[in-house]
Formats: sequence, structure tokens, C-alpha cells
Amino acid sequence: MDGQFTRGSLLKLGGLLAAALGVDAVKSGWFADEVAIASDTVTCVLTPEQTEGPYYIANEKVRRNITEGRPGTPLTLRLAVVNASTCKPIKGAAVDIWHCDASGTYSGFGAGRSSRTFMRGIQRTNAEGIAIFKTVYPGWYSGRTVHIHVKVHVRGNVVHTGQLYFPDAVTDAAYRRAPYSSRPNRDVRNASDSVYRNGGKRSLLRLRRSGSGYVGTIKMGVHRS
Repeated sequence: MDGQFTRGSLLKLGGLLAAALGVDAVKSGWFADEVAIASDTVTCVLTPEQTEGPYYIANEKVRRNITEGRPGTPLTLRLAVVNASTCKPIKGAAVDIWHCDASGTYSGFGAGRSSRTFMRGIQRTNAEGIAIFKTVYPGWYSGRTVHIHVKVHVRGNVVHTGQLYFPDAVTDAAYRRAPYSSRPNRDVRNASDSVYRNGGKRSLLRLRRSGSGYVGTIKMGVHRS
């Protein structure tokens, strides 16, 4: 139809642009995101609900950097929230995340009980539906694969509770460096994680290297109410 691109035409255009721009431009990540959208690697289907887990603390701080100076490989998260029915971005959604630090410790619990705030925070989505966080690559603790917890609030209502995951190969590479390398032999990978097996594949972050760290992106499809 005039004025519209089909998925096939987008992919053909992607191939022409990739050839024109060169391999380095594609590997840099920005162009790869567009090709992924065209090829349905990124979709706006409803993101699977998963358990909140035992470490949630309500009323976290509204902030972008949640590290509080704790060590670890830098990780920037770009979390997009879209309407699962229309694929349109949702502006102003409150995205609430929490995860363990590089040592596998949650703030507010166990060895982290002296603080209730590290590796926790809330950001609102911009006009493109994206919330951005600065954090570190999570560590591991016995019984679970590596993950980040997430809640999405729209107009005061929780519209999604889930978990975000990391490709095992990327985690293996990240954990070969300090401070993760001081805790070898993590005991659970994605395929053997009881929570991941319940829809986790659709909650895998797309990761790319950025300087000394990583950028992780995902598009979460939610119902507005």
C-alpha cells in the first residue's frame, strides 16, 4: 500500500543501510535496534507476568542512578513501555526496578539490611515510552539465575510485575571480571531457573557492549489498566 512499509521492505532497507554504513555502525547498536523491530525480534505482545519475589520495598526513590557507589560493571537500562494492544509508547509510566548488587545482596535484607535503597529506584517514561537507569550488572545468589525485578505503574495502578533476564553467554563474560570473579561457580543458569521457565525467554534483555560496561534494552507490552 502507498505510504506504508511492509516488514519485508523494512528488512531490505535494513540490508541496504547496513551495507552503506558498514559493520561498525551496525555493531554499535543503534541501527541493530531498528532492524530488530522490523524483523519482529522486538514486539509489542503482552509481557509475561512473573513473581514479585520476597525482596520488594515500596516507595523507592525516584532517580536514574541506583548504584550508591557500589562496585560492578556499569549497566545502562533502557526500558520501553508500550501498549500491548496498539504498540504505542506509554508516556509517564512509573517503572520500578530492584536487584541484588554484585555480591548477590539485596538492600534491606540479610547482609544488606543496613540500607534499604541501593540497587532500587523509579523512573518515569519519556515521550518515547523509555525509562533509563544507571546501575551495575547484577550478581548472583544461590537458587536463582541472574535477574532484575520490575514493576510498571500507570496512573497509580500496577499494570505489570515481572523479571528481566540476561543471556547466559554475556553473564559468563561479565563474571570473568572483578568483582564478580571472586564468586565463581554460580549454581543456576536460565534454563534451570524455575521462574525463567515460566516465560522468561520473552523477558530477556538485549545487551550490547558500551565502553567498559553494557547497555540493556527491552520493550515491555502492558495493558494500560
